Amino acid sequence: MTTTTPHAAGELFAQALRYDNRPDPYPYYAQLRSEPVVCAQDGTWLVSGHREISLLLRDPRLSADRLNPLQQPVRKSLLMEDPPRHDQLRHLVVQHFVPRIMGMREHIDELVTGLLDAHTSERPGQLDVVADLAYPLPVTVICELLGVPREDESVFGGLARRLTRGLDPVNTQTEDELRELQQARAELVDYLEGLIARHGATPTDDLLSALMRDQGPEGSMDPVDLRVTLGLLMIAGHETTVNLIANGTLTLLRHPDALTRLRTDPDLATPMVEEVLRYDPPVQMSGRSTVADIDIAGVTIPKGARVRLLLAAGNRDPHRFSEPDRFVPDRRDNAHLGFGGGIHYCIGAGLARAEAQIALTALACRLRSPRLVADPPPYRENAVLRGPEHLLITFDRLSPAPVPTPVPTGSTATFGTSG
Repeated sequence: MTTTTPHAAGELFAQALRYDNRPDPYPYYAQLRSEPVVCAQDGTWLVSGHREISLLLRDPRLSADRLNPLQQPVRKSLLMEDPPRHDQLRHLVVQHFVPRIMGMREHIDELVTGLLDAHTSERPGQLDVVADLAYPLPVTVICELLGVPREDESVFGGLARRLTRGLDPVNTQTEDELRELQQARAELVDYLEGLIARHGATPTDDLLSALMRDQGPEGSMDPVDLRVTLGLLMIAGHETTVNLIANGTLTLLRHPDALTRLRTDPDLATPMVEEVLRYDPPVQMSGRSTVADIDIAGVTIPKGARVRLLLAAGNRDPHRFSEPDRFVPDRRDNAHLGFGGGIHYCIGAGLARAEAQIALTALACRLRSPRLVADPPPYRENAVLRGPEHLLITFDRLSPAPVPTPVPTGSTATFGTSG
């Protein structure tokens, strides 16, 4: 029997979404977990328990179309599609995406080295981890994979920052922000149509060209599917990783013992990144809708309901993790929800892991006595994709890169696409 009132649940969720609480929403998630599945006063069902989130991520009665799965369908990205359409689109993307990211660690290492080399100094200095590393690294990688010209990186990067605000609950956005979101969507459509037209006239050896010419058993993507899928890959292909690297750096600076361990044992990067994904995930929650009644945790979520899966809350569920509020860099049995789960498990999870492992290892090995300028740092407006807007650090010295950067043990298995 649910004991948390709809008003109380809604108020706790609203507090977790408040910008003032962006540095630490976890106390509000902890209070919500007293009822792992509860309905807020606006009718939204909030799911905060690890077990319940894990079950629902794999339940076909929960639709990825968080808008209106029971009404007339509209063209959406695979992130918001259900089988069989989701499976068809995902297969087309995966068969071209995965081969291209295999073996990219050396190139990612080179990019990280180049970005940090611009700040190498024998004297004390300052670095904005977001602007100088966490943002340009994944943007460069996804642009290279997709075939986006380097001169367009700032164009689509700016659009991505404006569009990701649209992932937050509508009631947290101002009228000006909603109008800006519509304008950004229109600009993205224009940009993508132009990019597709250029690739159609002059195909190259990149993911976009491969998707355009794919004539497999399931056929090729039509122009609208291609545009929607390309937009998803461009935005999701870097925004999550920006936060993962920034959140990881912030966590390490707050846990200097872990930073020292990573400096002396680069193999620690693999479990450490998994722990960052659990402890301070870049994606805090995910929206769904029900297409049938679902009985779970002693309550019934009715057909046609909006559902918020609070991934960050599930990641700190004491029923699943020992000492969930403690950062344990080599935590075992770390079944975190950082990349979702089920058929919608993040396609780019392996790439994001590699970028974060290499970037955090390089920072640990090359920075001497790094210190936060502000703690907490200023955060982005986004509540769903949560991470610092800037992460200024000072250091005594930024040493030259060792050659080669050690590769964490088991890294060849970090490019998986399902969980």
